Amino acid sequence: MISCDEAVRQLWDYLDRALSPADFEAVEGHLAFCRRCCGEAEFARELRDFLASQSASEVPGDVRARLERFVDEI
Repeated sequence: MISCDEAVRQLWDYLDRALSPADFEAVEGHLAFCRRCCGEAEFARELRDFLASQSASEVPGDVRARLERFVDEI
C-alpha cells in the first residue's frame, strides 16, 4: 500500500490517467481507504473540471494566482 505522500504526489497524473497501470491501481487502492486523500482527489477533480470549463479571461487574476500557488504547493 502506498503512503499518503505518494498518493498525493501522483494525484494529478492519476486524474489525467497518465500513470502506468500498476501505479494507477496503487493510487486507486489508496484512495479507496483513505478519506483524506479521497477528499483531496475529489477537490482536484472539481478544480480541474472547473478550470477546463472556463476560459483564462473568465478567471479573475487574484483567483488564478491563488490557484497557481495552491498547485505549486501540491
